Amino acid sequence: MTISEDKAVSVNYYLTASKNNEPEELIEQTSPEHPFVFLYGYGGVLPEFEANLNGKIKGDKFDFQITSENAYGIFEKEYVVKIDKTAFEVDGNFDSARVKVGEDLEMNDADGNRLVGKVIEVTDAHVEMDFNHPLAGYDLHFIGEVLDVREATKEELDHGHIHGPGGHHHH
Repeated sequence: MTISEDKAVSVNYYLTASKNNEPEELIEQTSPEHPFVFLYGYGGVLPEFEANLNGKIKGDKFDFQITSENAYGIFEKEYVVKIDKTAFEVDGNFDSARVKVGEDLEMNDADGNRLVGKVIEVTDAHVEMDFNHPLAGYDLHFIGEVLDVREATKEELDHGHIHGPGGHHHH
């Protein structure tokens, strides 16, 4: 069976990423016991990831790269912002337990949309945060193998994701 629309696809891969022609660094590695399973054609993965797997069958190997523009976007300087420290106060006190360099914090923008930002710097006056995706600016390199391709069940198609081993479970 070939990978195409409405198929449940199981792959094992090694993902590395590089930025500005620096050496690649390991981002994620799946295994045959814990593969990446997704529903093809439902927007759950990067479009170019799907395009590179289209037409492959069980046992096919793959090795492809996706540029940052086609992955998680280029690094946007304007997504790095300084926020007044008072925005991080709880009952009048700065939340130093939660707001520290390297932490990812959920915030809401002016329209109420949820964003996740990484704290870069904390000063007396502000907290500097980066709201770029962690892989923004990185070119991705996937090397792997197609482990399985099957028809998705009606329930999976209705829900738009995989159920069962390696997929999403409803609790």
